[in-house]
Amino acid sequence: MEIYNSLETPASKEFQELLNSQISKTKNLTEGNVIEGKVTKITEKFIFLFIEGLKSEPVLDINEVKGIKIYENIKIGDKISVLLERIEDRNGEVVVSASKAEKIKGWFELEKAYEKNEPIMGKITSKCKGGVIVEHLETGSLMFCPGSQIADKPLKDISHLMNEPQKFALIKLDKIRGNACVSRRQIISSSKKEDKAKIIEKYKVGDVIKNAVVKGYSSFGCFFDVNSELDVLVHLQEISYSRINHPDEIFNIGEKHDLLVISVDKEKLQVGCSIKQLSPDPFEHISNYELSKPYKVKVVKIMDFGAFCELEPGLSTLLHSSELSWTKKNPSAKKMFKVGDEIQCVITEIDKEKRRVAISHRLTIENPYELMEKKYPIGTEVEGVVNTISEYALYLKIDNLEIDAFLHCNDLTYGNAPEEELKKYKKGDKLKVKVLEIKKDQQKIRVGLRQTKSDPFGWFKNKKVNDTVTVKIVNSDTKGLVVRPEGCELDFVIKKSQIAINSADARPSRFVGSERIDAAISELDLNKRKVSLSIKLLEELKNKEAVSKFSSPLSGKNLPFSSLSDKLEKKQKKEEKK
Repeated sequence: MEIYNSLETPASKEFQELLNSQISKTKNLTEGNVIEGKVTKITEKFIFLFIEGLKSEPVLDINEVKGIKIYENIKIGDKISVLLERIEDRNGEVVVSASKAEKIKGWFELEKAYEKNEPIMGKITSKCKGGVIVEHLETGSLMFCPGSQIADKPLKDISHLMNEPQKFALIKLDKIRGNACVSRRQIISSSKKEDKAKIIEKYKVGDVIKNAVVKGYSSFGCFFDVNSELDVLVHLQEISYSRINHPDEIFNIGEKHDLLVISVDKEKLQVGCSIKQLSPDPFEHISNYELSKPYKVKVVKIMDFGAFCELEPGLSTLLHSSELSWTKKNPSAKKMFKVGDEIQCVITEIDKEKRRVAISHRLTIENPYELMEKKYPIGTEVEGVVNTISEYALYLKIDNLEIDAFLHCNDLTYGNAPEEELKKYKKGDKLKVKVLEIKKDQQKIRVGLRQTKSDPFGWFKNKKVNDTVTVKIVNSDTKGLVVRPEGCELDFVIKKSQIAINSADARPSRFVGSERIDAAISELDLNKRKVSLSIKLLEELKNKEAVSKFSSPLSGKNLPFSSLSDKLEKKQKKEEKK
C-alpha cells in the first residue's frame, strides 16, 4: 500500500487560487454594506447595474435615482454607490438602493465634521415645531436646528435666513436614531470671541464688580449680567457661607449684587466671581451659639418647604416646615410669617464640618402632647367637643389644646352596630370620654366613650356554655331571631338553624315581638366578647335529661314547641291516673 506525503497537485492549486479570487470579489457583498455598481443599461424606467460577484444584475428604479444629484449626468459605464439590501429576495432578485446609499454616505460626512468639530454648510428649508429644518448642501441630509440656536438673540422673523447658504455647527449626532442637531448661534458666537477676549482683559483677580444683575440660575450656580457686556457665573459654593440647595433660595431675577473676581481664564474667556468672599466667614462665630437654646432669627426668604432665616448677617439657615408646628400636618410658612419677621427658634444641630445649622420654631412652644399627658394622664375622664367626623371616627377638641383626640366608632358603644351609633353625632357635640392612649412620638391621642360606662358584657361573667337564659324577642326575619337576655343591654341573633331540632319547627315567623323564651349558651368567649345562643341546643339538652328529670313549667321557661321531655311527662301522668 502506497502512502502519499502530499495531496497537492497542479489542479488543486489552480482550484484554490480560483476560490480565493472569487472570495475576494464577494467579501464585501454583505447585506447592509454600501458597494459600487457599474451602469450597463439605461431605459425610461430602470437603470441596470453590474456588480461582480452577484449572480444577477441589480436594477434601480429611475424615479429613485431622480431624487439624487447623480441622475443629471449619469451615463453607461458610470459607477454608482448603492446599498445592498437583499442578495436574493423571494423572487431570486438582488435588491439595492441608491438613495439609501446616498443617505448613509451623507451621514459619514456629518460624522467626520462632528469628530473634527468643523462647521458644515447648509440652508434653512422650512419651519417646524420648536425650530427649523436645515439641509446639508453637500449631501442633502436633513438636520434639526432648535429655535434657541438660530441666533444669539430671539428673532421674530427669520424670512431673511430662508434658503440662504450659511455655516452651522453640529451640536448633536445620534447615529442610532439617525438624528442630527445643528446650531447657527454657535457660529455667530464664535465670531464674537475676539470681542469677548478684549472685554476679559479689563478684569483681574481681586476686582470688585458693582451692581451685577441676576440674569438666571441653575442647580450649580447663578448667572449675572455685568455692564451688558459679559455674563458671569457664580458657583453655588461661592454664593453663601451657609448651605443652600439652589440659588433661587437667595436670589430673585433682576436683583443687583456686588461680585468679587476670584479667577480669570483668558483661554476659556471666563471670569469667576464670588459673593461670599466679600464678607468675613460668619461661621467663625458659630461657637457663640448653643444647642437647645432659643434665639431670635430674621426671616429673609419664604419657600413652599419652609423659610430661610438669619442668625446674623451672612449666617442663614433653613427653618423646615416640619419644625413650624406640633399639630399642623402641612403647615405653611407663608401663612405664618412674612419676610422681615423676627421669630424665636431653638438651635437643634450645629455641624461645623458640613457648615450646617438646624433650627426649630415649634420647640419654643410647649409640646401639647406632653401637656396633655401631664394634665390628663391615661385613664382620666375629660370633656371634648366634636371637631371633625370621618366615616369611621370622631375627632374631639380637648380643652384649649390645639390637638384632636381620636375616637374610633368601636369605642362609642358596646353594641353591635358602631357605624350606626356614629351617625348620631354631629360637629359641636360635647362628650365625656376617657383617655385610652397617648403617643407623643406619633402625635396621637386615643379616647373612648363606652369606657366611661359599665360593660354590659359583664352580664355573662358568671355564665358558662350550656347555661339556660331567658330572652325577649326584639325582632325576627327570614334569617333568624334578634333577642335580648333579661337584665342585659345587648342584643344577639339566634340563627334560623339554631331555632329547633326539627326543621319544620325552625321558622322565625312562629315568634312574635316581646315574647319570652328560653335559649342555651352555645358559645362564650369573654376575651373576644363573643356569645352565641341556641334554642336547638336547649332542646337537645332537655331531651338528654327527659328520662330522669323534667323542667319546671315556669313562666318564660318553656320551649316554644312540643319536646320529647313534654311527651314523656304526659305519658307518666296518664300512668299515675290508672
